[in-house]
Amino acid sequence: MDIWANYRKILHVDMDAFFASVEQRDDPSLMGKPVVVGGRPNSRGVVSAASYEARKYGIHSAMPIAEASRRCPFATFLPVNAQKYREVSLQIRQIFLAYTPMVEPLSLDEAFLDVTGSTSLFGPVDTIALSIKQRIQQELSLTASVGIACNKFLAKLASDIKKPNGFVVVQPDKIQEFLDPLPVERIWGVGEKTAVQLHNYNIKTVRDLRHLELNFLTQLFGTLGSQLYQLAQGIDDRPVESDRVVKSIGREMTFAKDIADHDALETTLLKLAVDVGRSLRKEMLRGKTVTLKVRYDDFRTLSRSRTLLRATDLEDVIYHEACSLLGEVSLKQPIRLIGVTLHNLTDQLENQLSLFEEPQLERENLTKVLDLVKEKYGEKSITRARLL
Repeated sequence: MDIWANYRKILHVDMDAFFASVEQRDDPSLMGKPVVVGGRPNSRGVVSAASYEARKYGIHSAMPIAEASRRCPFATFLPVNAQKYREVSLQIRQIFLAYTPMVEPLSLDEAFLDVTGSTSLFGPVDTIALSIKQRIQQELSLTASVGIACNKFLAKLASDIKKPNGFVVVQPDKIQEFLDPLPVERIWGVGEKTAVQLHNYNIKTVRDLRHLELNFLTQLFGTLGSQLYQLAQGIDDRPVESDRVVKSIGREMTFAKDIADHDALETTLLKLAVDVGRSLRKEMLRGKTVTLKVRYDDFRTLSRSRTLLRATDLEDVIYHEACSLLGEVSLKQPIRLIGVTLHNLTDQLENQLSLFEEPQLERENLTKVLDLVKEKYGEKSITRARLL
């Protein structure tokens, strides 16, 4: 009897050190060496990805590049090549789609797949997962770690257990055998503070957590307690959502040197607004809420937001609002990072513009023409004079 017969068949595919692995693949001289993607050693950025050779030195994502350089000065430091990683991610996505339309990307390098309806065509769930893993290796010369389970929570845990190049199956009848020995920090929602609280009650493993009463957990953590109670028993009813809704589109820039010059900041805002507007139009979306993000030289971060009367995908509008929000921010202290994000997105066109809004219509038509030029001749074929 097939033990999977009455269960969903979910995969979590997670690329191993994705950005760094792509760079090592494309430059064989980097194979087996520590590689850090995020910027040059003297840059102000943070680590986006580190090869497993670099991780041996304690380097991890979100670490300041300067600290990574201190820990491993002989590593190869590379800038982020976002376009290349997106292209490789799309190639991986095509492999997924060959087996199921139920693909939920979480980022460029990981996704959930529901292959419940695919087994009649491609065989058992572990056969499908192994085929995907092998195709990624053979066609793209990259490795992926794959977790297989009856729900998303367990599949994601499984993909992380034996990285890199892992392949872990959690059988539906062995869920507690898999979960119980794991440290309680492996449960979604258990951060540092929650872990400390649990440790105070001598709760160290998932088994310990599972033996707690629901009422006790909800009294201690509120709604999070109910979630912890469910997950400790391997219960997660969330479906794989193949058409995930984009909640926001934004861009930000970390400066090589801290900036307090208003004109220079506005020029950067224009560049970011152009990128955000272009991305919105590619996704056929418009945003109604503009958010400005600023990080000072002491890492203090603040944001300012404004909601428009009408959703927009025009960089001129985004730029104007971002500059207006910048006027609300103190420039007495130098700025390390600045960013612009559009929230409250919609794919619906609003009512017909009135006669008094003809300039807006003209700008939309002009923007369409500029987009066509960029599609045909490249993103850098035409640009704003201020950005030259």
